Amino acid sequence: MMASRFPTPYYAVVFTSLRTADDGHDYGAAAQRMIELARQQSGFLGVESARDESGLGITVSYWTDELAIRAWRQHAEHAEVREQGRACWYQAFSTRVCKVERDYSFQAQGIQELGNGG
Repeated sequence: MMASRFPTPYYAVVFTSLRTADDGHDYGAAAQRMIELARQQSGFLGVESARDESGLGITVSYWTDELAIRAWRQHAEHAEVREQGRACWYQAFSTRVCKVERDYSFQAQGIQELGNGG
């Protein structure tokens, strides 16, 4: 499911990961818990996530500002799950923080723009 659109500027955290073959460490429950917990954080706007059959996944979370992103990174339960991810769930991952200055989308009616334009 695609996240809602948000007034610009806002921030996107792009987490790209490659899973290990071992799924025996409650990954799905932990991932769901992180989404639930993120939704409770000040500055959280939304999330989109997809994973293919090879284990490559991309999760994009949206935030109002960098302060909200830093607060989420410092959240104790999130830190614990990140460590478990390194130890058990991921072969590799990268995290990118991006400032979104323009936001376009397509729907059957056409292209719409929200934010600063152009």
